[in-house]
Amino acid sequence: MPIVAQSTETTDWVSRFADEVIEESERRAPGKPVVVASGLSPSGPIHLGNLREVMTPHLVADEIRRRGHQVRHLISWDDYDRYRKVPAGVAGVDESWGEHIGKPLTSVPAPKGSAHPNWAEHFKAAMIDALAELGVEFDGISQTAQYTSGVYREQILHAMAHRGDIDAILDQYRTKKAPAKKQQKPVDEAEVEAAEGSGAAAEDDGSSGSAGYFPYKPYCGNCEKDLTTVTSYDDATTELSYTCNACGFSETVRLNEFNRGKLVWKVDWPMRWAYEGVVFEPSGVDHSSPGSSFQVGGQIVGIFGGKQPIGPMYAFVGISGMAKMSSSRGGVPTPGDALKIMEPQLLRWLYARRRPNQSFKIAFDQEIQRLYDEWDKLDAKVTEGAALPGDVAAHSRAVRTAGGELPRTARVLPYRTLASVADITAGHEDQALRILSELDPENPLSALDEARPRYDKAEAWINTQVPADQRTIVRGEPDAELLKSLDEASQQSLRLLLDGLASHWSLDGLTHLVYGVPKVQAGFPADATPKELPAEIKTSQRAFFALLYQLLVSRDTGPRLPTLLLAVGQERVRALLGE
Repeated sequence: MPIVAQSTETTDWVSRFADEVIEESERRAPGKPVVVASGLSPSGPIHLGNLREVMTPHLVADEIRRRGHQVRHLISWDDYDRYRKVPAGVAGVDESWGEHIGKPLTSVPAPKGSAHPNWAEHFKAAMIDALAELGVEFDGISQTAQYTSGVYREQILHAMAHRGDIDAILDQYRTKKAPAKKQQKPVDEAEVEAAEGSGAAAEDDGSSGSAGYFPYKPYCGNCEKDLTTVTSYDDATTELSYTCNACGFSETVRLNEFNRGKLVWKVDWPMRWAYEGVVFEPSGVDHSSPGSSFQVGGQIVGIFGGKQPIGPMYAFVGISGMAKMSSSRGGVPTPGDALKIMEPQLLRWLYARRRPNQSFKIAFDQEIQRLYDEWDKLDAKVTEGAALPGDVAAHSRAVRTAGGELPRTARVLPYRTLASVADITAGHEDQALRILSELDPENPLSALDEARPRYDKAEAWINTQVPADQRTIVRGEPDAELLKSLDEASQQSLRLLLDGLASHWSLDGLTHLVYGVPKVQAGFPADATPKELPAEIKTSQRAFFALLYQLLVSRDTGPRLPTLLLAVGQERVRALLGE
């Protein structure tokens, strides 16, 4: 298995971070496994922006593993966070779910029809499946399990004992006004939430009330909500009293044996850094502001005897072809959605080739075809040994992990060709195999499985992302009226095409033929290059292509003509073109 070059040999951002993380880990915890971390809140669909929270440390952890070091990638499931709002558009969920606001995510029912026991598990499951397909190795930690089993009891008592110190740190930022800063792009509330990454960024910090500051918030023993106020705390006995502002319930508990509550977010996150010994964790773009969870946590972590992780601020991930993603809206594209239409190698490559502070888009529209073309060209260059070192590194991280190669399509055919075939054949696999086997007559495809899973991804893209009015429907009968109205030049162009069909019946042959007809009509060789041709030839080609589309699919555009001709079949093409 090829090893990605060290940072001294490449400009690869992953290698540079791996160097820093290994060095920092040796300084902090010599001889122990390197710990990197991500945090995800399963408060709704976990989208492709959140995936950057995972892919950035995954790629660094994987590079460290390739170098022979032990490493743990922790994914902290913030499933003990409060349920903050009802996401719009989630199937089986309506405004009645508002009655659960304030409860832990694991105490909220799953959307109707779900096979999972609660809200958090429902949305975690889809992400876990996607990460498995992407080859992401991780140790998952449920914060519900950690808190309710008392794992953090000492840390909670320590935080309460040092609440004055924590309050003093937080107070530095409570009245500070954040300076105006350049935004990468306009952001909405949901994007800001997503950018905060781990945990509930909008959660309060336990600000001082009449009884003083407390960094711990109990969930109510009656209604389970966190709309509670701590009214007193005794450091000696650990007796804590609280009142619920939602239902009026109040009680006094001993915090040294009470497990139904959690530290407020800006204290919880740094506590975990110290507890887990996290060396590397990225943070969302909003952490660059004063008072953000990451910046404040860098000071609070010292109270727990730890150090702030190193790690980059990561930029937003956009979507091309779907509504701008938002963690508060249903229908937002998730990693699972992306993996229905693209192979995991392509999705991994999109995250690996851009530095974390560079934004990029994931295509759900026609742009996916261009991305696949770019990927296939890179794949060929790497095979030939002609790719640049940074591109080789990104490619290597896309196709394999330290554990080995990701499963891949055996016979690589252009995504745009597969999409066209899936479009035209409308689910008829025997027809799809016939067309694909004719792409390269000297090396025909013998079974559709050879083109899988890429064929299935392209078919899913056609079926889920291409509007019905853009789907290709081949004419059932020749357009007699149009054929009858053609002038002599148009009739000659069709004759030249029909005369060459049999001898050019392959993808390359038909490409040469359809581009060559206007050249031959103008008195040039069919293989003449653009430099050898007058500019008007392009106009003639466009007119010829539009004529073919009209006669075959009753539109001015459609799938690439060579693929379309193969899909329609010689006999039917001849009939539709008036032979």
